[in-house]
Amino acid sequence: MFQIVDRAITAQEVIDAVADDSAGAVVTFLGVVRDQSYGRKVLYLEYEAYAPMAEKKMTEIADEVHQRWGIRRVAILHRVGHLEIGEASVAIAVATPHRKEAFEACQYIIDRLKQIVPIWKREVWEDGEEWVNPSG
Repeated sequence: MFQIVDRAITAQEVIDAVADDSAGAVVTFLGVVRDQSYGRKVLYLEYEAYAPMAEKKMTEIADEVHQRWGIRRVAILHRVGHLEIGEASVAIAVATPHRKEAFEACQYIIDRLKQIVPIWKREVWEDGEEWVNPSG
């Protein structure tokens, strides 16, 4: 599962997508909208993406994870649209036989996602707004 969606997302969705009886570890990551950014009060975020290319890049990241760790059970969801404080913008799950690889792969996925996936974030504050560098 590698999808850009315009609805609420949960950890359970990606956990279900990677379910595997041979997995001794399932590691998840949720990126959640926070109320502060660089000392400014955030009101909400908006995300945009070029979905066909974003989903293709997510698949490429999963291929990299498979090459590096031999992991096949990966799921990535990223939400677009208007997100309120506390809502999840990204959900990632990795299932592996052992925990070390699952943690490493999950961190690698979120770092690569910010590097290469065409998703843009607009932070809206009490006193302004700005499109933020995706790797920020």
